[in-house]
Amino acid sequence: MSAILNTYNRKKISFKRGKGSFLYDSNGKRYLDFVQGIAVNCLGHSHAYLNKAIQKQSKKLWHVSNAFIIPEQEKLAKRLKEKTFADYVFFQNSGAEATEAAIKFARRYFYSKGQKRKNRILCINNSFHGRTLATIFASNSKKMTEGFYPKVDGFDHFNFGDHKGLEKAITSRTAAIMVETILGEGGIKLIPDVCLKGLRTLCNKKKILLILDEVQCGIGRSGKFFAFEHAKIRPDIVPIAKGIGGGFPIGAVLVNKKVASGMKPGTHGSTFGGNPLAMSAGNAVMDIMFKKGFLNNVKKNGEYFIKELNKLRERYPNIIKEVRGKGLLVGLCLQKEQKNFIHQLFVNKLLSIRAAENVVRLLPPLNVSKKEINLALNVINKVCENYR
Repeated sequence: MSAILNTYNRKKISFKRGKGSFLYDSNGKRYLDFVQGIAVNCLGHSHAYLNKAIQKQSKKLWHVSNAFIIPEQEKLAKRLKEKTFADYVFFQNSGAEATEAAIKFARRYFYSKGQKRKNRILCINNSFHGRTLATIFASNSKKMTEGFYPKVDGFDHFNFGDHKGLEKAITSRTAAIMVETILGEGGIKLIPDVCLKGLRTLCNKKKILLILDEVQCGIGRSGKFFAFEHAKIRPDIVPIAKGIGGGFPIGAVLVNKKVASGMKPGTHGSTFGGNPLAMSAGNAVMDIMFKKGFLNNVKKNGEYFIKELNKLRERYPNIIKEVRGKGLLVGLCLQKEQKNFIHQLFVNKLLSIRAAENVVRLLPPLNVSKKEINLALNVINKVCENYR
């Protein structure tokens, strides 16, 4: 009997090792992994360059306090600044911590300007920003909040795509709008570029901050380093995690100079955030991510994958309702509940994971080959052929 707290419906399988796009179970059976730790292992399993970087750093220094300068942290922060909108970076360990910090930074900015009641964050109903008390109430999903009351106040909500509802929900106490650029757990739903531009314009007009949660859709997943880059806008705050460590736990918040002005020594901290071992992983990921042609290859493979999935949708319209996504953040919206479909993919050695609205998420590593994509397509076609 397991001593692990029963908070997951785990599959009765464990994996012994992984290489690239594949996992191998304790019996040596090979599975094509299109979960990758839920968009975490951006370079797949056991990437040689990433392994070498972590091993090299592990022989020098694992952890020191943020009471001291950490050169590896300075290096990664500088690189993120050079490649993005950001002027400053704060490092943590996870996506939930990053979105918590984003909330704090937004509130603190207006507090520092003497607007102490301007502290409410406007979010999309049934989104996903993490599993801390604040972030579950920011997400406003009944499934996540049930049993965890009293409610953490400070959040207002509107429905996805409801532009009038969004504008109506903004009050004199609204500090920021926080949305996922592409909703992940919420069903792989893209906020169109024109709407992202509209959000930026609206925030400017109302003099509030724009927080774009790119924990799942960022770090190359959409074919650009950040998904909001497709819309050519500049947010004020962006929480990230998942892919930036390539499998090593890293979270971070990127902010512009305006937001950073509200944060002073002592206003926030992290014991483990930005430790040398984590930063070596992040820097290795950046080395690979910005090699010539890498992100363009993600874009091309994503377009091919989605195009071929749409052919399957046309072939099996009673099974596949819609293909969603951008780059290698892909979802199959099914006509019926997706549990059995995911199980049949698993039986055929393809790993996938659910999302809301009957969506099957497919999250290959960003360096997946076309051959491996075709292998996944063959499995999906086989499951559709025999699906009842």
